[in-house]
Amino acid sequence: MEKITPDDIRYSDLAEKRFNKRFTGKPEYIRLPTSTKEVVEAVQEAVNSKRRPVVRSGGHCLEGFVSDPAVQVLIDISLMTDIHYDAEQAAFAVEGGATVGEMYRRLFLGWGVVLPAGEHPGIGMGGHVLGGAFGFLCREYGLAADYLYGIELVTVDATGKAYSVIATRETTDPNRELWWAHTGGGGGNFGIVTRYWLRSPDSNGSDPYSALPKAPASITTFRVAWDWKLFDETSFSHLVRNFGAWSLQNSRPDSPYTQLFSILFLNHRNLGKLEIKGLSTGGVQLIDEHLAAIAGPIGLPYIQQIEESSWLRFALNPFPELFQPGFDNVQAKVKDAFFRQPFTDSQIATAYKYLTADVKIGGLLGMATYGGKVNTVPPDATASAQRDCIMDVACNTGWVDPEGAAASLDWVRNFYKALFPGSGGVPVPNEQTDGSMINHPDTDLADPEWNQSGVPWHTLYYKENYPRLQNVKTKWDPLNIFYHALSIQLAG
Repeated sequence: MEKITPDDIRYSDLAEKRFNKRFTGKPEYIRLPTSTKEVVEAVQEAVNSKRRPVVRSGGHCLEGFVSDPAVQVLIDISLMTDIHYDAEQAAFAVEGGATVGEMYRRLFLGWGVVLPAGEHPGIGMGGHVLGGAFGFLCREYGLAADYLYGIELVTVDATGKAYSVIATRETTDPNRELWWAHTGGGGGNFGIVTRYWLRSPDSNGSDPYSALPKAPASITTFRVAWDWKLFDETSFSHLVRNFGAWSLQNSRPDSPYTQLFSILFLNHRNLGKLEIKGLSTGGVQLIDEHLAAIAGPIGLPYIQQIEESSWLRFALNPFPELFQPGFDNVQAKVKDAFFRQPFTDSQIATAYKYLTADVKIGGLLGMATYGGKVNTVPPDATASAQRDCIMDVACNTGWVDPEGAAASLDWVRNFYKALFPGSGGVPVPNEQTDGSMINHPDTDLADPEWNQSGVPWHTLYYKENYPRLQNVKTKWDPLNIFYHALSIQLAG
């Protein structure tokens, strides 16, 4: 396994393989292992030479955890893409370098099954599953982490020796806490996941065709778009209020609408449209009823588009306009929040103010339906603690021209802060909000300028699970070889 240094023709492609171009790293060298053994060797070499290593799978981290100028060794596992049914574990084995899209493809064509995971097919499984992993099917099937049976991890012991270890969810497994930490503990904390084993919690047999949920027979997608110019503050408020009310009423696991997922795109007025996009695995009727509750009462004309496709065709190219050309050149800031209750009138007024502000930025407030099957799991059964929420909400902005950075960052940070005036500018766990998602990391939550709540960033992400995660960190990465700006700290 050779070193890929800056004079290698592959270096620039590998060093720049990242979604968020806001961050730039320049490691001394890059390793491209093809096996767990080679990952162990790459980590050992970095430790022996006292160089800081990081791992990358798909390169979609929203913050600069991997593209950090302080990183000296980049271990890129994107060549580790094997996916197969492991009869010994009675689970699907997926290597950490496989993409979500390739995982969907192999599981569907091989066995007709699905793992509920992320939305963009280019995301790497390695950093996705261990952060919880929600996506289009979460309301029907839950989080990808809820199907995690086991992991293979490369880490470093107290003597500085790199090694691999396997941990499963079996109650008799002495390494079970290490498995638990990977059901929502986030990437870059404990070591390098080289392989996942995936199996439904209620599947105890050896039949691969029933080891994961059966894939949807078909997907019906819908798009609704209004002209922003038609809205005043009253009609805007009605739209947001209707979406929040529907999300609250239909977030329970027994809701007849768990087969429907949608996102309300409250784009800045600069972008010209307000939109809802979503899908149903239960046919058009669910969509019609959803839109009758949210769009109908507004009384404003809108354009509606409905399409039906196979699951696989959708999964490999979902809502292509969301990942359109130019997506790979974007610099972005995403600020995430879980909601247990709908927006208040005051929060809706704040959203209207920022989304109609006279500033030249590209930004939006996204509101995604949540809950359903996700809310059937106790908060401490996995490391994904937020288990009674109705929406995942995010303030987003993106720019390509560096000159747009200052105005965009100022807008999105102040917008997010203004949504939570009673809790120090962040969504602290309380009756209405419930922290944030670690797969959408935001280093502002660790900055007292933007988090004035007195509640530490790790409570926002992990709640009461954090001390338990610290104990896992202390046992399995005692030298703190694997760390970043929001990494789990050693106990004590």
